[in-house]
Amino acid sequence: MLKFPAPLRPGDRIGVTSPSAGVHGGEADRIDFCVTWLREAGFDVVVGNQMDGTGITAGPAADRAAELTAMLCDPAIRCVIPPWGGETAIDLLDLLDWDALAAAEPTWLVGFSDLSTILVPLTTRLGWATVHGDNLADTPYEVPEGLLSWLDVAAGVGPHVQHDSGVIADWWRFEEDVRATSWKPGGEGHWTLHGAESLHLTGRLIGGCVETMCNIAGTPYGDVAAFGREHASDGLIVYVEAAGDEAATICRNLHGLRLAGWFDHARAVLVGRTHAPDHPQLTQREAVLDALGRLGIPIVFDVEIGHVPPHLPLVNGALATVTVGADSREIRQLLR
Repeated sequence: MLKFPAPLRPGDRIGVTSPSAGVHGGEADRIDFCVTWLREAGFDVVVGNQMDGTGITAGPAADRAAELTAMLCDPAIRCVIPPWGGETAIDLLDLLDWDALAAAEPTWLVGFSDLSTILVPLTTRLGWATVHGDNLADTPYEVPEGLLSWLDVAAGVGPHVQHDSGVIADWWRFEEDVRATSWKPGGEGHWTLHGAESLHLTGRLIGGCVETMCNIAGTPYGDVAAFGREHASDGLIVYVEAAGDEAATICRNLHGLRLAGWFDHARAVLVGRTHAPDHPQLTQREAVLDALGRLGIPIVFDVEIGHVPPHLPLVNGALATVTVGADSREIRQLLR
């Protein structure tokens, strides 16, 4: 059974911890600014102890797992968000106290990139809805017309309606502007549809970063096939996005997800924009089609859900309706 955390309101407490990469040097100025920004928006923000950015992770896996578990189980904390992603959040999955989490009321967990490694298991194992959206470092950026912030999405059951923004942006480097709230202009781009003339369908959302999802597929922490069977009456809308691996690697990883049953109950696939490199003989789009084209279901390319900002927040577990036609490119989410 799916469980949606209570709507997030100003005055609620937000916990900041680093399940993966921590904060070091000049990065700390950006995170300090983002914490202040959330406080000025009316939230009570507490920052954990697992924030050290001098190594590849913010601390020993057991310590990171304990702090994340404690924050997610603390009834006073209504949302947890990391500063950003990282590389090896997978090392704490079997160290989280899953029994304690199962007994707790659900808490919002928000983020993307390496945090996908934790978002998906919380949804597939516990039924907790989780938000694939901005990390803390991105949260102060202004939201382009047509999109919503993750704060808006977590604030109520919806329907939360978002449209193709047409915007491709970029981050400001911290040394350029540590207090940036407007995206660096990057260009224009739009969703494109493969496998159908138009699209209008509904399903439960699940997905994340390809490079992290491929490592938990087929394990108890990434059993999307079982999640799909559980929600077979609704069907799934699976979303994927490539962080930075070249196209041949992404192709292999997507085949791995397919063989692990990730798309067995999928009615459509959403694919995020990427700046990840092509292979000399295979583009990123061709990599997706090589692995997923044989599914015979619609694929929507170039959605704002990945490592190319801005970000369109998606709620794992939400009932979503995707519409793509001549005059409409829209996703509508109901948190129920």
